[in-house]
Amino acid sequence: MLKIKKPNIKFKFPSINLNFKKGLKIMGRIFMGLLTTLFVGLGSLGLFLSYTNPVPSIAEQFPNLYLGYYNLETLFNDIKWWQSLGYIPYVASSGAIVLGFAIHIRSIGNLWKGIKSTPGAIWRLPVASYKKLRAGRDWLLEKIEYLNNESKKWRTAFNIAKSPYTLLRALGFSPQMAVGLLTVSSTVGGGVIINETVLADRTFENGDPGYYNSNNVTGNINIPDETLEQALERADSDNTLRVIVGTLPIAEVSIQNVSIGTAYNSSTLPSGKTEAILVEGTNAGGVSTYLEVGELIFERNRCKQLIVENVTAHTIEIVGNLSDGQSITQSAGTGIRRAIIGGHFQSKSLKTDYGLYDRIHLSADTNNVNGQIGRLVMSNIVSKGGTCNIKRVKADKVVISHNRIGAGDGFGTKDFKIEASVNAVHWVVDDNAELLTSEPASLPTE
Repeated sequence: MLKIKKPNIKFKFPSINLNFKKGLKIMGRIFMGLLTTLFVGLGSLGLFLSYTNPVPSIAEQFPNLYLGYYNLETLFNDIKWWQSLGYIPYVASSGAIVLGFAIHIRSIGNLWKGIKSTPGAIWRLPVASYKKLRAGRDWLLEKIEYLNNESKKWRTAFNIAKSPYTLLRALGFSPQMAVGLLTVSSTVGGGVIINETVLADRTFENGDPGYYNSNNVTGNINIPDETLEQALERADSDNTLRVIVGTLPIAEVSIQNVSIGTAYNSSTLPSGKTEAILVEGTNAGGVSTYLEVGELIFERNRCKQLIVENVTAHTIEIVGNLSDGQSITQSAGTGIRRAIIGGHFQSKSLKTDYGLYDRIHLSADTNNVNGQIGRLVMSNIVSKGGTCNIKRVKADKVVISHNRIGAGDGFGTKDFKIEASVNAVHWVVDDNAELLTSEPASLPTE
């Protein structure tokens, strides 16, 4: 016989957890808060009415105000009675306020602790506030420094990525080798045709050779002047750092930590040139100009010879130079104080902290206008194979200090010369000495 099972249907009611203890606690807090509000409010009202009777002012606005039998006159008399009690209203009102706050903090002892700690908290407030302000400042500066570092890293990465030439230079390859690696050639009819040379993104800051001009038509003095390079027929293999100062002054030129001439392997001076470093005005082809400099600093450099001539300055300092023979002539002059002021339209600064060049040549343009540089710094430069020459310069101050000069030819040759054509109002010549000195050894680039 077929049996039918009845389904076992169970109904489960949702469980409701009632936390009576928590509810009572919340209600207690609300009640205590209401009591605090009541006592503090009544106490404040009592203090106010002890000090003044506001009924006349109320009567001016609401003359017929009443509540049942209680009118403004009755209220006025009651307040006057309250004020006639002397100190009782002040004591009672203050006690109500204290009681209200005591209820709020649950303990008169805690209230007293709060009262006692208030002077100390006020005394410590400036120091505590400064510490919090300093912590916020340090946090902000830390974030700013982090973002600046990340920005520099990304900018360097993008520059290297978009400029294989800069990458090869950063890896230590000489400019000639970098050019050779980036030159793709194909032989056609026994000749070599250069199809592509990647030399984009050359900049003074990156230590790249080229011809830089203060009057660069692009407005960016930090990149070579293409028009100038074409006019002077610069070859791609030219490894000279050339700076021409035109009608626009340059705020600062700084060349530091570089090697020149034959100071490194696979490098020679350009054909027909005898100077490794040449800083000059112009005196050729009927053009006679000077290089005007606010401050010229030539320090901690190695030179085969250092010859300074035709320089007029207000102050000249020759200090701490060691040379393979020296001749320093101090000629008195009338050089004026000099400052280069170019304002908004002057060319921005040219600065490089590394580089390998066959020669450095900085001069005024051949336009019958003196070139102007606010500050010229040449420091920690190792040159070999050519002389260092500074001539046709007008400056406020010239500092030549702590250089090592010599070609290894003895004291009789006088490799360090300050000619009689150099004059100044103030001379400082101190701690210079003759020391047998030869040119440094050439170093490998890899």
